[in-house]
Amino acid sequence: MLTIKKVPTVVSNYQEDGDDNNNAAGIRTEDATQSQARGCARNCLGKCCLPVSKLPLYAFKKNDYPSKNNAVFPSDDGVSPISFLNNLLLAQWEDRMRRGLFRYDVTSCETKVIPGRYGFIAQLNEGRHLKKRPTEFRIDQVLQPFDENKFNFTKVGQEEVLFRFESNDDDKSRFFSSYAVDICSISPSVVAINVSPIEYGHVLLIPRVLDCLPQRIDHESFLLALYFAKEAADPFLRVGYNSLGAFATINHLHFQAYYLSVTFPIEKAPTRRIMTRKGLQGADLVVSELLDYPVRGLVFEGGCVLRDLSDAVASSCIYLQQNNIPFNVLIADCGRKIFLLPQCYAEKQALGEVSLEVLETQVNPAVWEISGHMVLKRRKDYDDASEDYAWKLLSEVSLSGVRFESVKACVSEATGLQVEVDTYNIDQKECIYDSEAPQVASHMQRDCPAIH
Repeated sequence: MLTIKKVPTVVSNYQEDGDDNNNAAGIRTEDATQSQARGCARNCLGKCCLPVSKLPLYAFKKNDYPSKNNAVFPSDDGVSPISFLNNLLLAQWEDRMRRGLFRYDVTSCETKVIPGRYGFIAQLNEGRHLKKRPTEFRIDQVLQPFDENKFNFTKVGQEEVLFRFESNDDDKSRFFSSYAVDICSISPSVVAINVSPIEYGHVLLIPRVLDCLPQRIDHESFLLALYFAKEAADPFLRVGYNSLGAFATINHLHFQAYYLSVTFPIEKAPTRRIMTRKGLQGADLVVSELLDYPVRGLVFEGGCVLRDLSDAVASSCIYLQQNNIPFNVLIADCGRKIFLLPQCYAEKQALGEVSLEVLETQVNPAVWEISGHMVLKRRKDYDDASEDYAWKLLSEVSLSGVRFESVKACVSEATGLQVEVDTYNIDQKECIYDSEAPQVASHMQRDCPAIH
């Protein structure tokens, strides 16, 4: 059995030792008293409390893809319309910040764009990895059963939840400020804060929380994540996923998302088309491979409807899971572009094959780091950060060329995509978010200290 000493990130105030104690978990005495009449004293997301709760509900319309008008406020002044989901998420997230539910103020963390071709982003977050004692973490099994005795999201307090996120059958998306949970029909999916945020608006999307799904991709849950990115309609909100063995620290199905108003380096990388499936009216489903990037990966785009794209990625992820290959996923461009990144860093770490220089950084290269947003834990690493440094660290993550070719062949089989004959079709177009200086999303202040 391969194990590594790992420091799990604390994503909830209920994750600490002794989390049965209300005060240790951050629950006010009056809150606990009020919740006793309708569940346990913690007002949690478990079956004891959630069925008698009324949480806000964002009910999205399942419609065809692509669409450029996703539940937006109309604009009469020429300003770009703001997604209702964006407004809701950010207002609720900032409310939790004012209430002191986060472990630190992430907007005070130093952040810079590293000079170079790709513009890797470095953040100094010196205390984030010190909030939990080290534990043994098994990394040689991507699929592991759910363990109710370990921390999971049913133990999260409802004050950390922003809203439910579920589909409806109406012709448009709707929001209800208070909506009863009916667990007889479906287990609710929720959006909650990450109390140790990497960036502004950092949240967790937890599909069907009461079903206690382990951290593994399935078709319906992945489609939910794509709808979340699509409804937000903001290219600066990315959605990420880490499998077990690829630095997921909680074995309860969840995705992460946050805002960062610069182009991720992985979004700038050139690609080469390697697989296609013909669609109606030119809506081909296309898979490309990353070129000239330190981590080998696949890029999925296109399809007639959102489910076409979602099913292709989910089928690929399921193949990786069944074959015990750790991976990360980045959902970008409002759900239009998806990066699938198999990796082997934890395996190499356990076998002693990672250089001491890289190990000493204590960086766990999960989806955000692989995408080019480096969360650094030491002042020295931050001050000395360079593109060569980022490239060297991420190169340790990538599969070998031989292993990656095997993954490509199996993805083609799993998705039914036809391998392209012309393998020289290289896409080097400029990313639509590129500029000489980092752009700032419309919902963020231009003097936000999180961007330098």
